[in-house]
Amino acid sequence: MPPRKKKTEIKPSAPVANAYIAGAGTIVEQPITETLEINYMPYAMSVILSRAIPEIDGFKPSHRKLLYTMYGMGLLNGAKIKSANIVGQTMRLNPHGDAAIYETMVRLTEGNEALLHPFVESKGNMGKAYSRDMAYAAPRYTEAKLAPIAAELFRDIGSDTVDFVDNYDASMQEPTLFPVTFPTVLVNANKGIAVGMANNICPFNLREVCRAEIEYIKDEDVNIADYLTAPDFPGGGELLYNRAEMEKIYETGLGSFKVRATYEYDKSQNCIDIKQIPPTTTIEAIIEKIVELAKQKKITEINDIRDETDLLGLKITLDLKRGTDPEKLMQKLFKMTPLQDSFSCNFNILVGGTPRVMGIKEILCEWTAFRVECVKRRTYYNLTKAKEKYHLLKGLQKILLDIDKAIKIVRETKEEREVVPNLMIGFGIDEIQADYVAEIKLRHLNREYILKRLADVEELEKEIAELESILGDRRKVLRIIIKELEAVAEKYGNDRKTAIISAEENQITLEEEKVADYQVHLFFTKEGYFKKITPLSLRMSGEQKLKEGDEITQTFDSNNTHELLFFTDKCQVYKSSVNEMADGKASQMGEYIPSKLGFDEGEGTVYMVDTIDYKGYMLFIFENGRVAKVPLEAYKTKTKRKKLINAYSDKFPLSSILYIPEDCDVLLTSTNGRMLLLGTGMLAPKVTKDSGGVAVMTQKKGQRLYSAELYSDGMLSDPHRYRTRNLPAAGAIKRDGISGEQMKI
Repeated sequence: MPPRKKKTEIKPSAPVANAYIAGAGTIVEQPITETLEINYMPYAMSVILSRAIPEIDGFKPSHRKLLYTMYGMGLLNGAKIKSANIVGQTMRLNPHGDAAIYETMVRLTEGNEALLHPFVESKGNMGKAYSRDMAYAAPRYTEAKLAPIAAELFRDIGSDTVDFVDNYDASMQEPTLFPVTFPTVLVNANKGIAVGMANNICPFNLREVCRAEIEYIKDEDVNIADYLTAPDFPGGGELLYNRAEMEKIYETGLGSFKVRATYEYDKSQNCIDIKQIPPTTTIEAIIEKIVELAKQKKITEINDIRDETDLLGLKITLDLKRGTDPEKLMQKLFKMTPLQDSFSCNFNILVGGTPRVMGIKEILCEWTAFRVECVKRRTYYNLTKAKEKYHLLKGLQKILLDIDKAIKIVRETKEEREVVPNLMIGFGIDEIQADYVAEIKLRHLNREYILKRLADVEELEKEIAELESILGDRRKVLRIIIKELEAVAEKYGNDRKTAIISAEENQITLEEEKVADYQVHLFFTKEGYFKKITPLSLRMSGEQKLKEGDEITQTFDSNNTHELLFFTDKCQVYKSSVNEMADGKASQMGEYIPSKLGFDEGEGTVYMVDTIDYKGYMLFIFENGRVAKVPLEAYKTKTKRKKLINAYSDKFPLSSILYIPEDCDVLLTSTNGRMLLLGTGMLAPKVTKDSGGVAVMTQKKGQRLYSAELYSDGMLSDPHRYRTRNLPAAGAIKRDGISGEQMKI
């Protein structure tokens, strides 16, 4: 046998042995204010300043990084390239994932139709802003380049018009703002959700924005609403215009207005074609809502609905039933579906690193100040360059006096480094001028070349004088801005896409559709199934079909106009109406109420109430012998709320629920064999729905009140024996001798 190896004992090294940290695992108290300041506030500020809120140039950092990358790639004048290439290059400025960058680019494209004036031309499927399910293609399949209007974003960006900063790894620089020549912040829609604040800026027509800005520059007291009529959306639609409300939005930056769809009625096909929809909704949301209303029989005029959107644009087709009035139907749809929706404005913009909610005039004021600074910086840059060139030409002018002398100086200088100093001494010029002369090519040392250069001196003198006058006169700066705005409006302006109609003249005065009035029989089962059967159908039906083990617990002779309340085992009540339930048959299992009304997970029904006027009372009988009497009117709401929480008390286990149209007698039975005949008039109604009630029937330890039912004559041979004048009471044992052990537990 081979010799057994000696075991080697491994001892931990000193660093490992001492790797335990003193106090590890100890819970240290930290003030909540300190935690918020150290951990939460930097995140909140990052979201506000670097992600969700646009700056005065109209862009968020993600937009700016993408567009500047495309500009640097030469995509302003070049051909389209693959979007994947653009996304990859943008990651040099934007450290976020490629999916986020590509989604940003998609929204900026003309193919997506999200912007009134897209900054990116695209090729391939970019999805649609008006469709939730129409997904855009992957970046390897699509191509893009900058649109012509993007030139207005980068004009003179190389003339020190804006500040540049290092990117996230300091490998290159990017602009903090774009020197935009028109108020892009108002031309294209912008929406973002930050921490504790948000913004939602609606788009306006480019021509109207430029005209409003020009008029504001000329007169700061101008009424903006006279020139900036109303928002203009890329998807068109009809805006319900109210001058007073619009002026309030213009003044405060907050408010809302309504936009509705446009449609055409095809008489030959008896159908309605919806061609434009509000910007706040999608095709799928509209179709789903109409289908839901049709299932609820609130809309009965439509045979079929189809999404016929194609390369020609958006189109939703509604096939109508014979005899349908299309105008009345559309009025109903405007009221009940997203075909008419509200756009909420929140003009929250970063100005100097501070978020501010501003009105239109205030935005134009800030943009004017920003653009004035851009023009001044450009002018100063051009002035500096002109002065530098003028300085060089003045030196060249001295050389003109004796070209041969300059050549002789160069030829007779032994060392190259002495050429510039010798020229400075020979002609009395400075080092910059001498260096410029020394770098002139030999072929240019002729009088013709030098005279041509000197001819520019006079022009430069005029240019320098003009640039200096611009810097010294704000009015000249404003005239330059106005001229640029006029050029932009002329070159890129389009007619309005969103029509403006009077809100007062187009108010929807659609009357509530009358619910059909007819008698029905209602059935409710222990498992939560509901049946609504007409008397004729019930007479012709056979045995009631139920789920195995289920049983009918409540039946009502009701009317289709009545309302229903379903109390659940989680102290909630769900409201519906009889007309919202489909007519059924005895041979059907019925509608499952928890699914129909959208109960919470694991929530079941306990009791159903049928009412027309919310008169009467609800009795909540608890196992400990307490009873709460709540007016049914407490569950009536002015709005059409479908769910009410805290419908009854959850402090004690519930035994039974009863609805009584008026005060009556209720027979309570305990597991100890005792019965109590309670006159509900002895109970004071409780204002709060979740009241714990009052003690009615005393229960000893281990006993509980398990049954409550409406009393009718003949149920007890001696009813007075079970009554009491004082509450709580123990009740009385039934005379037929039934003991507590024999009672149902």
